[in-house]
Amino acid sequence: MSFIFLLMLLVEAQADITTGSYKELLQSYLSGQLSSALGACQVEALRREFKSFADVIEKSMDDFKEKTEADYKKKQDILISTYGKSGAVYTRWGKKTCPSDAEQVYSGYVGGSWFDNPGAVVNPLCLARDPEWGIYQDGVSEYKSYIFGAEFETAGSSMGSVHNYDVPCAVSRKTCYKGWILEYTGYLMAGYHKHKAGTTYTCFDSVPDTINGSGNNMDGYLVYQVEARCGSLKCPPYVEGREIVCAVCSKQ
Repeated sequence: MSFIFLLMLLVEAQADITTGSYKELLQSYLSGQLSSALGACQVEALRREFKSFADVIEKSMDDFKEKTEADYKKKQDILISTYGKSGAVYTRWGKKTCPSDAEQVYSGYVGGSWFDNPGAVVNPLCLARDPEWGIYQDGVSEYKSYIFGAEFETAGSSMGSVHNYDVPCAVSRKTCYKGWILEYTGYLMAGYHKHKAGTTYTCFDSVPDTINGSGNNMDGYLVYQVEARCGSLKCPPYVEGREIVCAVCSKQ
C-alpha cells in the first residue's frame, strides 16, 4: 500500500514542472512517514536512493524537453522553408510562363467542357504539354465525360487580337515534377456531358475502394472517366478519345 502511495506521489510530482518539487515531496514523505517505522540509518539510506532516482527522472525530463524543443524547431523550419518562401501553388491562365519571381511547375493547355453541353463541367484545367497515360481504350465513347481545348472569344473587346486563338496556361499528370511528392495517381473524372447538373473535374484514385453493401443502380452524383477531344486541344500530344490520367502531389 505504501509503495502504491509512493508511485502516486511520483506521478503527481512529474505533473508539476517546477524543478525539485517531486524531490521535496519524496523527502518529506520519507522523513515524516518512514521515520516512525524505521531507524534513522535506514531512513537516510532510503532517502539517498530516492534522491538518486529523482535525479535520474529530472535528467530524463530535461532531455525530453530539449528533444521536444529541437523537434518543434526543426518542423517549424521545414514549414517556413516550404510555405514561407515558395508560397501557394496557382495557375496563371492565358500565359505560357509564370512571373519572374515565381517557380514554374509546368506550361500547358487550358482544357474544359464543350461550351453548350448541358452537363458541362464548371472548372477549367491546365493540362500538361507532355501528357502521360494509364490504362486506356482509344476512340470516343458515348458514356464518358470529355475535355476540350479552350479558345479565346474576344471579338470587339480590348483583347480582340487573340480572338479564336487557343488558350495556354502555366502550372493531369501521372507522376510528379522534381521537388514534389507523389501522393497518389488516378483518372480524371467528371459528370456526363449530356446531364444537366454542373460538375467539376476531380482526380479519382486509380485503384478505388467501394462502400460495403452497395452495388445497386441507385444513381445520385454520377462520375465518368474523362476523354481527350482534339481540336483546340492539341493532338498530338493528346489523343482523341483517350482517357486522361492525373496525380495528386504535395510540395517537399
